[in-house]
Amino acid sequence: MSSGSRYPREVVDPHHHFIDTANNSFQSFFKSLAGDVVFLPSQYTNDVIEPLRKIGVNVYGTVHVEAMPNDGADEVSWVENMPDANYVKAYVASCDLTLDNVEEELVKVVNAAPGKVRGIRWILDCVGKFEGGKTATHPATLRHDGIDYLKSTSFERGLAQLEKHGLSFDLQCAPIQLVESAAALFGKYPSLKVCIDHLGKPRRLLGEDLLEDGSVNANNTLDSAEVEMWRTGMKSMAALPNVYVKLSMMGYAIPGWTRTPERQALLKSLVRETISMFGVRRCMVAWNWHVNGAVSDGDGASNAGPDAVELLEKFMWFFEGYTEEDQAWLFSGTAKEFYRLG
Repeated sequence: MSSGSRYPREVVDPHHHFIDTANNSFQSFFKSLAGDVVFLPSQYTNDVIEPLRKIGVNVYGTVHVEAMPNDGADEVSWVENMPDANYVKAYVASCDLTLDNVEEELVKVVNAAPGKVRGIRWILDCVGKFEGGKTATHPATLRHDGIDYLKSTSFERGLAQLEKHGLSFDLQCAPIQLVESAAALFGKYPSLKVCIDHLGKPRRLLGEDLLEDGSVNANNTLDSAEVEMWRTGMKSMAALPNVYVKLSMMGYAIPGWTRTPERQALLKSLVRETISMFGVRRCMVAWNWHVNGAVSDGDGASNAGPDAVELLEKFMWFFEGYTEEDQAWLFSGTAKEFYRLG
């Protein structure tokens, strides 16, 4: 943090998305899920960069993360050629690692923005069939509905190609997958850098945000079984020195967490527990920004969510008692190191 300021001097946002399903043919899968959605660099500037700048916080740079495109190279090229996206310093691109021609696809993705594609993500949340959102399975897995890629030999074959191309892997999966397969799989590749997305995605730990009558859910007792499964999985991943984690999309864990002091305190405890497992140099703050604060925070789990400055304020509270050096790692240093941002 700068002298005399309670805010960090700079931040890196290592996870956000641009979307234009109304005009991009390569986003037809996303369009089939959500219809016409438009979120472009100018909107990110207005929502995140400018509000933070006004309170004296510089956004050093960002990492654009894939948003379920039909073709990862097309998405990277689209962002790379937008002049008002010059703050994007790196990409986490889409690639289905089970493809027979995965080597060819990885080369194509890397060449879409030479020197800037740092990693690959293929959303893996799978606890069975999607069933219209009743399960913890992400709609992205409708592309392979009910198949757990983390248990797939073809996925591992593709994963093994990443180091050759200097690529990391962003892991988005359900906590039970961390327990059952992720640690064993990624432990076999100690030189491959892996970043767990979105706090490891514990799901609705207090239940739904709102009750059927529209009132706020007053439950403040965490789902002990879900928390313990998440904790077991995260501890197994934290034991691997090549694994990092993003502190992001926290409204998936506790939808509408900003509504009450009790929810905020519970979330603070989860964030600090995560940092205690991995250490500050393997944790990074991320805004996950797209569409608006509620969608970025909860992925549809609530209509409430913090704006960019409010989220920063909450993180400053979460990190009370941490040294300025530790906070600098959380807000920028870890992301710079992981994604090699210079």
